[in-house]
Formats: sequence, C-alpha cells, structure tokens
Amino acid sequence: MDYYGCLQLCLEEVANGLRNPVAMVHANDGTHRFFVAEQVGVVWTYLPDRSRLEEPFLNISKAVLTSPWEGDERGFLGIALHPNFKHNGKVYVYYSVEIGFDEIIRISEFRVSSHDTNTVDHSSERIILEVEEPASNHNGGELLFGPDGYLYIFIGDGGMAGDPFGKFGNAQNKSALLGKVLRINVNHNDHGPLYRIPPDNPFVNEVAARPEVYAYGVRNMWRCSFDRGDPITKEGKGRLFCGDVGQNKFEEVDIVEKGRNYGWRAKEGFSCYDKKLCANSSLDDVLPIYAYPHKVGKSVTGGYVYRGCEYPNLNGLYIFGDFMSGRLMSLRENRDTGEWQYQEICMGTGQTCMFPGLINNYYQYIISFAEDEAGNRGWLKSGTTEKGRLCPLQQHLSFLPSSSCWGGRVVQMTPLQVPLQAPVGRLEMTSSHIPAWDPGQRGDYGGGGGLKDHDVHSTSLVLKGQFLQDVHPVRTYISGPYGVKHRV
Repeated sequence: MDYYGCLQLCLEEVANGLRNPVAMVHANDGTHRFFVAEQVGVVWTYLPDRSRLEEPFLNISKAVLTSPWEGDERGFLGIALHPNFKHNGKVYVYYSVEIGFDEIIRISEFRVSSHDTNTVDHSSERIILEVEEPASNHNGGELLFGPDGYLYIFIGDGGMAGDPFGKFGNAQNKSALLGKVLRINVNHNDHGPLYRIPPDNPFVNEVAARPEVYAYGVRNMWRCSFDRGDPITKEGKGRLFCGDVGQNKFEEVDIVEKGRNYGWRAKEGFSCYDKKLCANSSLDDVLPIYAYPHKVGKSVTGGYVYRGCEYPNLNGLYIFGDFMSGRLMSLRENRDTGEWQYQEICMGTGQTCMFPGLINNYYQYIISFAEDEAGNRGWLKSGTTEKGRLCPLQQHLSFLPSSSCWGGRVVQMTPLQVPLQAPVGRLEMTSSHIPAWDPGQRGDYGGGGGLKDHDVHSTSLVLKGQFLQDVHPVRTYISGPYGVKHRV
C-alpha cells in the first residue's frame, strides 16, 4: 500500500495482438494451456511458455454476429470447458447470431478433435439453448461451471434503456429468460435431452416460471466467478460473484444466490430506479455488496477472489475493474461486520514496477479477468485492431506473504534455511538473473547476505529485487524461482 492508500500491483504483458479478447479459460487438464477468446469468434491456444499456436483452437467468426465498433455488445462473449474436459473434450460457448431479421443468443457445445486436442471439431456443434434478443445491447455473456457441476448462464435484460419490456420488465418476469442467471445440467447429454433441469432449481414448481431460472432481477451481468475458497480453511468456497452493469448512475457487485431477486429494474445499486416498483414491498431484493457512482466508472467488469499461491496475503481479496474508466479496484470482507471494504489498486509498469505517484495508471477497456490453474489472476484489455492484450497481476515487493504453496498444495509457512556462500560484498536478488534457486531442486548457488569479514556462510531471506544488506542472517523463504547477483 502506498502513501495514498492504494494497493500496489504490478503489470506484466504476456500476450498482445488480440482483437477484443473477451475471455480466457485454462484447460485444467495438467497441460497448463490456456485459451483466449476474441469477440470476433476466434479462440487461441497458448502454451505454458506463453507462445501462441498458429492454428486457432476454435474459429466460428463466420457465424458470429458482431461489428468493428469497439462498443458492440454482441459477438463471441463466453467460453467454458466442461469439468471433465480432460476426458470428454467438451467446450461450451456463448455467442450472438442473426437468423433472418432476429438477433439470437446461442449456447452451443463443441468437442475437441480426436486427432488434435489443440483444435475443436467444428462439425461437432450442438445448439444447447437459444434466446431471442430484442435489442443489440445487454447480451450478458458469461458461462461458468459451478462446484455442483452444473452450467450457469448469465443473460442480460434484453437491451434498450430501463428494461422497458412489459409491465415489470424482463428481469422481474420469471417466465422470460432475459435478465436472469440460468442453471442447467449438461452432463450425460450424449443421448436424450441436450440439457436437464437440476431438481433443486428454485422455481421448478412455479407454474409461470421458467425452470432454468436460478436468480433474477439482473440488468447485464458482465463477468462472474466462483470463489475457490481459502486454500486451507475453504472459507468462502462456492460463492458466486458478479459485476452487474448499471443504467446511468451506479455500477454494482453482487453475490448471487439461488432463488434471489437482485432488484433490477426496481433498483440500481442501492438506489431506486423505478419508484413504483421500488415501493412494492413484495420485492425481496438482494442489495449489492458494493456499488459505485459513474464519476468512478460507467461499466463494471466483474473479477475474481484471489486464491493463488504467489501472493497469499492477497487471499480473499476480490479484484475487479471498470471498462470505461480503466480503474482496477478491490474489495475485502470484514469478517466481524460482514461489510466489504473498498480499496483502489494502483498499477505499476515496467521492469522495476514504477508507480506514478498521485496519477494512477489507468487502462481503458478492461473487458475481462482471468485465472490460471493455480488461481493467479490477470486481466484482458480490449482493442478491435489487434491491440488487445493479456496482463497478469503481480504483487509489489513491499508485501511479505504469510503462507505459500508447496508441491501443489498450500501450507502454513515454516522456516526454510538455505545456506548461501560468497565472498564479502553486496547481493542483489532478482527474478531474472541466473543462477536461480528453485525450491525442491538441488544445486550450488553463489551468494550470501549479512556477511562480515572472513564470514563466508550465511542464511538470509531471498525476496525478488531485494538488496540483502544489514538483514538478520536467518529468515524465511517463500516459494518461487530466484536469481542471485553478487556485487563487490
């Protein structure tokens, strides 16, 4: 945290030249591949070394309805891999199509090619669900598999302004799929129905309601995620966070729960939008955990709760952003009060991760967030003319984690003493110089810290970028690769 109270995170660009990259998912099959989807309908495969394969994983650009306009809300909007993707190769996508004069939201299933797991068999497409879209905006676009194995679909209210459809709007009408969070079962669908209704969906016994509806009263949820839970205690596991884009005053962040009403169009954020609906005491609205006015930003992009290994003291921090203003923001829950506390994120750039002081680095058009298999976070910046990019978030060096991952699991920190040998001098530890110390690997590594004359053995904490002068000779390591440079 800097003097002005913002949380300092560093940016590292790992992919560029993308056309409106709207989503990224990891393979979760041990290959450490990840797939980045462009709004035009092309999905690219990236390998663990961050190189991109020449042939796309999926290309349905000829079928996708979109335009070159950077603000177009149609197009290829979401992708989710089946939890059993490693074995069944099933991929689910959310995209806009035009049929005659109608604009349609389509949810389709594809299978990976039997000859090449880095490409999809385009002939395998099966249309799971289609929803007519009355306008070109508020298309939603998120697809997620939940911890329960069901597919969650997030659909906007149908567009225009103020959800003007019918007496109460689409979002409050449980017989419409627009303005809803849907939950369906696509498991074991090779024969029979393409999807089934989970028996515990909240409105299966309500005659006038669509049984797919899981939650309602949403305007245009853009980017949602399930909390993986605390790596040790599992606290928070399964919570569903969403950013819901507002009308003209407020943006909001919600925790979505089964059967709940999230207020639109009666409410926008914490405030009334439709005064008549807002006065209706029968509306059991769920208030957002956080809302911000349009002087801060005008289009929320939902993010993730950090549960990664690299920066454990960020554990439990919900990181999100705003598409229009380019702000990165965070929320942390106060366990005593249940309230969520806001903190802006300052973004540093460059090899030294410099921060601009009073003027924060903002990056307009933060269109989505992503996580890798380990739970580490990044964000996607849009750009229609191959200016989109993927940027992982890294923590500033002023923070010392209190726990770390080891061998694929999270453990409480225990002291690990590593003797370093070097002549008298000054050591600079970085993450880019060779030789590097890697936990779990044997080898001789030059270096030392806190040295005195004729003292060639010492044990010190190695932090990326730290000068080891006048430090206590015994400290604790955190996991990760480290380089050693000796200066005399």
